Amino acid sequence: MAHEYAHGYAALKQGDDTALVHGRLTFNPIAHIDLWLTIIVPALLWWQTDGRFVFGGAKPVPVRPDRYRNYRRGDIIVSLAGVATNLAICLACVLVFLLIGMLARTMPGDGHLLAMGQRMLAWGVWLNLMLGFFNLIPIPPLDGSHVLYHFLPVGLRQRYRAFQRLGFLPLLALMLLFPRVLQVLMKPAYAGMDLFFGIATPFAAGPEWNIFQR
Repeated sequence: MAHEYAHGYAALKQGDDTALVHGRLTFNPIAHIDLWLTIIVPALLWWQTDGRFVFGGAKPVPVRPDRYRNYRRGDIIVSLAGVATNLAICLACVLVFLLIGMLARTMPGDGHLLAMGQRMLAWGVWLNLMLGFFNLIPIPPLDGSHVLYHFLPVGLRQRYRAFQRLGFLPLLALMLLFPRVLQVLMKPAYAGMDLFFGIATPFAAGPEWNIFQR
């Protein structure tokens, strides 16, 4: 929700009020629900993988790049706004995690409760790292494809953008048929999580915070 709101807000600042007119500049989650991305695709993936892999998203915010005051700069800013928001939420979760850890040292009797709060924040870190770097993958219609488009030679741009006609099929093919390639592309997210673990462990209020520990 915050990711899509950021796209719409950035577009408004660049001169396009399409998201505002369509009622998408809101934090009401109902306005961002998409039948396919939010409900059907996650349900199908849950069923096909027995819950091992679930992917979903919000309804893409409508924008009119032709209304940007500067098309190239505006398109890059709007495309990266959602990723920047995910990374900002991730950083906020890290800071609150550390604050709870410092609070736990003064309230040792509440370690279990505080550790569960840290567990929720650790999920916030992990999910926003995954969403942020996933959206940077340069496959249409992900945000990274809009950025890469502007750095390609002119002769390749239209061929590259032609992939958008296939919708989410190239992306689903990558996730389902080439999971190892996806893992390579997501290495920055894994590296970020490793860094978080190194920072967070000394501030842990209890073992319950570790979302990867059974």
